[in-house]
Amino acid sequence: MEQSDAAILSQHALDRGVTVPSRRYSGAIAAAIRDRQRDLGDALGQLASRAPALADVAAGLIEALRGGRQVLVAGNGGSAAETQHFVAELVGRFRRERRPYAVVALTADTAILTAVANDYGYEEVFARQVRALGRRGDVLLLFSTSGESENLVRAVTAGHRAGMTTVAITGDRPNRLARLADLAVQVPATDTAVVQELQQVVTHLLCDVVEGELAAEAQVPLSAGEASVAWAVEADHD
Repeated sequence: MEQSDAAILSQHALDRGVTVPSRRYSGAIAAAIRDRQRDLGDALGQLASRAPALADVAAGLIEALRGGRQVLVAGNGGSAAETQHFVAELVGRFRRERRPYAVVALTADTAILTAVANDYGYEEVFARQVRALGRRGDVLLLFSTSGESENLVRAVTAGHRAGMTTVAITGDRPNRLARLADLAVQVPATDTAVVQELQQVVTHLLCDVVEGELAAEAQVPLSAGEASVAWAVEADHD
């Protein structure tokens, strides 16, 4: 009888004197998955009640991008990762072949971040970029689990002064960022991990709506280069 790949790997590890406690871990992982399924299931059910707020955010993004404006996006830590995820979906693509949209992550340029942090303090790393790049009619979108990060609070204030529409995506606890923003979606969770997972859901919902609306309106032929790339991508997916 042939050994399974897992059995071969386990035997190889044992031959090298390495303990493989997979049985001990598998029970804990299975229990964690059940807990996460319960927590996320409950939270997703409650997220439906935030649909009107999400629709307002989607409408704001669509209006800005339709009018040739840009969207600036920021966050810290895991929310910085979500910031860049959001931007990548709209500069690249989410589901549809279409033109790229003017969406910029304020978390991506390490030279700017470290220079501003060094010269002005970390509290200014986003606000200074907003003052440099933000224009009336643009959107400032901020991801935060707590809604209390000082650098985001200063960024939303800078956004208001620039005439931008400010949007906060935060956890469910009362927080300054949600109070200060023009539009706020507080996902129905307070646990950091669950908040971050729901923020990813929000990213996909918003990207799908924005992309679907703008792509349907545009109907503008792609350039030769874009068309050849789109054809190659579609062929690769077939």
